Amino acid sequence: MRIASLVTRITQQLRRDRRTLALFFLAPLLILTLMYFIFDTEASDLKIVVTGSDETIVKALKKADFQVTAAEEFSQEKMIEKDTDGWLHVKNGKMKLTLLNDEPTRAKAVQMQMMQGFQGNEKNTPSIEEKYVYGDANTKGFDTFSPMLVSFFVFFFVFLIAGIALLKERTSGTLERLLATPIKRYEIVAGYVIGYGLFALIQTIIVVLYAVNVLDIVLVGSIWLVLLTNILVALVALSLGTLLSSFATSEFQMVQFIPLVIVPQVFFTGIFPLDGMSDWLQKIGKVMPLYYASDAMNGIMYKGFTFNEISLDLLILLAFAVVFITINIISLKKYRAL
Repeated sequence: MRIASLVTRITQQLRRDRRTLALFFLAPLLILTLMYFIFDTEASDLKIVVTGSDETIVKALKKADFQVTAAEEFSQEKMIEKDTDGWLHVKNGKMKLTLLNDEPTRAKAVQMQMMQGFQGNEKNTPSIEEKYVYGDANTKGFDTFSPMLVSFFVFFFVFLIAGIALLKERTSGTLERLLATPIKRYEIVAGYVIGYGLFALIQTIIVVLYAVNVLDIVLVGSIWLVLLTNILVALVALSLGTLLSSFATSEFQMVQFIPLVIVPQVFFTGIFPLDGMSDWLQKIGKVMPLYYASDAMNGIMYKGFTFNEISLDLLILLAFAVVFITINIISLKKYRAL
């Protein structure tokens, strides 16, 4: 009897909480649908440019399912600009293959398909000298997305801790008492952002230094740029977490935002190749902060990008933070009109 009464109470509570019911039943469908479209995408064709070659080699590569372009001149800079997977230069019977290697799986696919294309034709099966734009022959897939994981964990924990902390202040009545004073809304938001931001900054420094010095995650660029990027990531997570906490009435509801806010962003961090996704999926990715954080982190840590090369990503992250902070200030109106 007591068990039945407890079950009845829990059932009634959940029935009244429409937000929890919606997340409980609809969130898995949303994530499952997103995963279906992402995993259903096909990898884009391997692009290769051939210079100094004859028509025989070009035909062999086309037969091996490459998207081949013959050119008189080409350069490593153009490779990066046009996102070309490989550049085969033939001179005096010798072949030099330059691999972009921004995704090691695609670089290995280029090597395998090229060997298949030259099989059975002894005339065109010389040894090939290999060169890499990013990384080297020993680069693994983890080297390319481990920088993205650093930003993800900074974002995730700052988002969750900041959101729950502010929620506790609101449910305990601290925020209401604060609003009863002459303090302005922007001063409240600034205080929370700076206060929690100091701890987010310390956490960011610890995570980055641990990842680079202890786990030996690849770092080609400047560690100062890594820290700057993750400080902006923490600021975005902090402002977004405090914003969403205003729509939750308990820690449980705050945690429920994870499958809707955090999980979808994981799919657009570069862990899954974006090139093969549908255009509408790529557009969704471009409205998510972690898309730009991952792009900047991968550029710094794996490709050695400079500040100018990641400045657009950093500017967009800063814009996200400004927008979320502004909405935070406006959202406090529902607690008190100042």
